Amino acid sequence: MRFSWLHRVGTIALAFTAGFCSLAVAQEASEDLAKKISNPIASLISVPFQFNYDSGYGPNDGYKAFVNIQAVIPVSLNDNWNVISRTILPVVWQHDIAGPSGDQFGLSDLNQSFFFSPKKPTENGIIWGVGPVFLIPTATDDLLGGKKWGAGPTAVALKQIGPWTVGILANHIWSFAGDSDRADINSTFLQPFLSYTTKDAWTFGINTESSYNWTAHQWSVPINLTVAKLVVIDKQPISLGAGLRYWAASPDSGPDGLGFRASLTLLFPK
Repeated sequence: MRFSWLHRVGTIALAFTAGFCSLAVAQEASEDLAKKISNPIASLISVPFQFNYDSGYGPNDGYKAFVNIQAVIPVSLNDNWNVISRTILPVVWQHDIAGPSGDQFGLSDLNQSFFFSPKKPTENGIIWGVGPVFLIPTATDDLLGGKKWGAGPTAVALKQIGPWTVGILANHIWSFAGDSDRADINSTFLQPFLSYTTKDAWTFGINTESSYNWTAHQWSVPINLTVAKLVVIDKQPISLGAGLRYWAASPDSGPDGLGFRASLTLLFPK
């Protein structure tokens, strides 16, 4: 009887230990996956849906709500290199965005980037990628896009140290074709970012998604504070996020004050 009792206790202890170890492994995997989300060129297929809202446009205090439908798809070129396709297609609803201009709803212009990136970081732990970016005039309304084709270079560099990720993504786009009656595009985009990921897969981040219009000599500088949590629903990893945005600078006709963001990202680890 005593042996049977000890055997049961041992079995329970082993089951508890195995369960604890499995939980620890799962937690570590979730943390690692959450950190990959902070890397724009990680070897990870992801499909983010990012909702944004801003107000204060023009003299009528117009507002804009839009969902960025994104797709990040890495493709292995050989043993040493990946190419990462990054697509952003905004779906927009806006009101009085240019004075008393009423409502518009539809697609804005598509932004397509390709990053050629080494599969391994440098000796200093730097992860980087460079390539072209294209602007495609997919807007379904004149007030939803620039009606111009554009292209230019893009680059990203980052480093992950423990729970921290720090880096910058940048591009520059010049227009080269399109409606001759619309303003040419000559714009630089800068996105420095910093994030911290906890052991239980919470990520706290700050970034700017700044742009400079070289034709109008105007800055747009939103500062974003975000928080996200990685969860698994029916074996599907999902990142849920939310945050606030403050417009530190914008054109006279641009947004001001506070905006907000919410996101849902589907993850497909290899």
